[in-house]
Amino acid sequence: MDAEKINLFIATKGDNFPAESIPMIKERLANLSSENEMAAMATDYTSPVLAIILSACFGEFGVDRFIIGDIGLGIGKLLTGGGCGVWWLIDLFLIMGATKKKNLEKFLTAVG
Repeated sequence: MDAEKINLFIATKGDNFPAESIPMIKERLANLSSENEMAAMATDYTSPVLAIILSACFGEFGVDRFIIGDIGLGIGKLLTGGGCGVWWLIDLFLIMGATKKKNLEKFLTAVG
């Protein structure tokens, strides 16, 4: 992938990943084949802002965890009412980081 495409990818999707992983993402993108390049671009990354909004509004029902792919934790929050509000409150602070880590996992899976 050429430098212009890498910069475009980072500019449009860089906020969806942990800041410390951006240099590694750039390196991976630079060494991609064209089919893996398409997979990385086409992968649907969850917005951390969307995750925190969902967590604030519907976190007691586990919607935030379902949307990022943590089905088990989502079911746990759903069955316990967000841990009687405690787990929901803690997740307000953790969900953005968890979303960014899940997006990084999706990226690494897509590029191989």
